[in-house]
Amino acid sequence: MGISVAIYRLFDLIMLLMLIKIFLTWLPNINWYNQPFKFMNEFTEIFFAPFRRILPPFGMLDLSPIIAFIVLRMVQIAVFKILASAGL
Repeated sequence: MGISVAIYRLFDLIMLLMLIKIFLTWLPNINWYNQPFKFMNEFTEIFFAPFRRILPPFGMLDLSPIIAFIVLRMVQIAVFKILASAGL
């Protein structure tokens, strides 16, 4: 497995954690201060927080995860193409 494929899969793992975090927010009994939820919350906020500052919530709907997924996917594809073209 090349470095480009490993990096591509790392991006997939990050997006999977983001998706799990989104689904867990629908459960009211999650304590975000206990592990492993604390780690997941802190890790995913690295990706969600910049978009929350730019895009305010629409009522009860937070659209920042959608934008985060789109931007992260574009970065994933760009990094993969650059590394693959370099033969990595």
